[in-house]
Amino acid sequence: MDFPEELKYTEEHEWVLAEGDLVSIGITDFAQDQLGDVVFVELPEVGDKVEVGKAFGVVESVKAVSDIYAPLGGEVVEVNAELPDAPETINTSPYGDGWLIRIKPADPKDLDGLLDVAAYQEFLAED
Repeated sequence: MDFPEELKYTEEHEWVLAEGDLVSIGITDFAQDQLGDVVFVELPEVGDKVEVGKAFGVVESVKAVSDIYAPLGGEVVEVNAELPDAPETINTSPYGDGWLIRIKPADPKDLDGLLDVAAYQEFLAED
């Protein structure tokens, strides 16, 4: 399984990439593997506000329906418009083309509370 070093992670299996004053969010390789083939994605609209720890979307697979939780609070500035027509992109490229949303964080310091790659892998080993 792949866990890029430059990303931050959550215990709910989301990843976060800070890019300037924006943050990209997706689900991890582990999460997509556990879900199986993703067949549907529901995401917020541009301009929506997301709150730390609250669900902002849904990923549905052949196995399960899972909420996606916001690792940071902020305003949605971009949504991956390709996913509704090609949700399987989350399986084939969870850290690339399978990103979900980009937000402008309300408090960039919230990034400090997320897991680095070593802590995420340790969390997975304990789970």
